[in-house]
Amino acid sequence: MSQVRLSIELGVSQETVSAYENGKHYPSVQSLIKLSEIFGVSCDYILGLSEQPHNVIYHSLDEQDRKFISDFKALSLPNQEKVRAYMQGLFDSVGK
Repeated sequence: MSQVRLSIELGVSQETVSAYENGKHYPSVQSLIKLSEIFGVSCDYILGLSEQPHNVIYHSLDEQDRKFISDFKALSLPNQEKVRAYMQGLFDSVGK
């Protein structure tokens, strides 16, 4: 991905993205989270705190579960809340 494209995705200047890459500046927490979502890796991986792109829990999931999580995260917050409420209803109906 080009610096220009990434800067558009993050809502920052191309110069800021260049500074991130060169270690002159660190991204804000908000930008760090967006970077994690864009590249599908953990914040720890981006920050160089882990050599694993994903956390251990993510690796333990099968492809169908990872897709579910990805699809869920793509939903708007109100729709995520609807999914949570639906799931809670299912759990309540089976006594979990």
